[in-house]
Amino acid sequence: MATGSRDRVRAWRPAVPGVAEVFHARFVDHAYPSHTHEAWTLLIIDDGAVRYDLDRHEHGAVPASVTLLPPHVAHDGRSARPEGFRKRVVYLDDAALDAADGTSLVGRAVDHPAVDDAVLRRRVDQLHHVLAQPGEELAAQSRLAFVTERLAAHLGARPEEPHHGEHSRDPGLAHRLRDLLDDRLVEGLGLDEASRLLHAHPTHLVRAFGTEFGLPPHRYLTGRRVDLARRLVLEGMAPAAVATAAGFHDQAHLTRHFRRVVGTTPGRFTARGA
Repeated sequence: MATGSRDRVRAWRPAVPGVAEVFHARFVDHAYPSHTHEAWTLLIIDDGAVRYDLDRHEHGAVPASVTLLPPHVAHDGRSARPEGFRKRVVYLDDAALDAADGTSLVGRAVDHPAVDDAVLRRRVDQLHHVLAQPGEELAAQSRLAFVTERLAAHLGARPEEPHHGEHSRDPGLAHRLRDLLDDRLVEGLGLDEASRLLHAHPTHLVRAFGTEFGLPPHRYLTGRRVDLARRLVLEGMAPAAVATAAGFHDQAHLTRHFRRVVGTTPGRFTARGA
């Protein structure tokens, strides 16, 4: 993509099923010609505003809303203000959003691409933050499941699952998920795989686990890994080796979570007599 000297872009593909690409950009000079994507375009604006034509109808994207552009439908894009705009995009696989009966939601998204929903806007923002952190795939999958659930509800595909009171209580399911996480402590467990193994919807899994144990599955798994890392450090293993042995992405990933949970780094842990 050609950009002007004042434009900035960053793109990557995280190891998260359903996510084709993450794209962050600040554009002042660039304007998109009419084009299509194979993926769903889930867009939030952080600064400025965007005007775009979707299927020959003009629309706008502003910071308060979420924009969902369907695959295979032509659209363009340009700044609505001279100072440009800053945006974050998650491109979702074509099959990430489907109605419960398997019908396409493209037509509904063409009619209503802008979603004014503060909860959804916050969830998409949180998804971007976790997608930017290597090694947080389970957390990202959980965030993504709640985002797609709410998007599908807005498109009329299925209602968002109630999550208060008895609706989210399923102790047996929560304990089975905990057992799976314990068995896969080092290699990890994807939310989609857990959903298949336990025959439960991903968001129901996360809600049931949180109701039973008071924290989401990814935070439980991270805490267990930190416990293992503590034991390995006390046994004299070097922090770089501990990171791999305890299931962390790398030493920086281990250090970030170790400091958050324990209050110090692995290298200083034994020196401080913790």
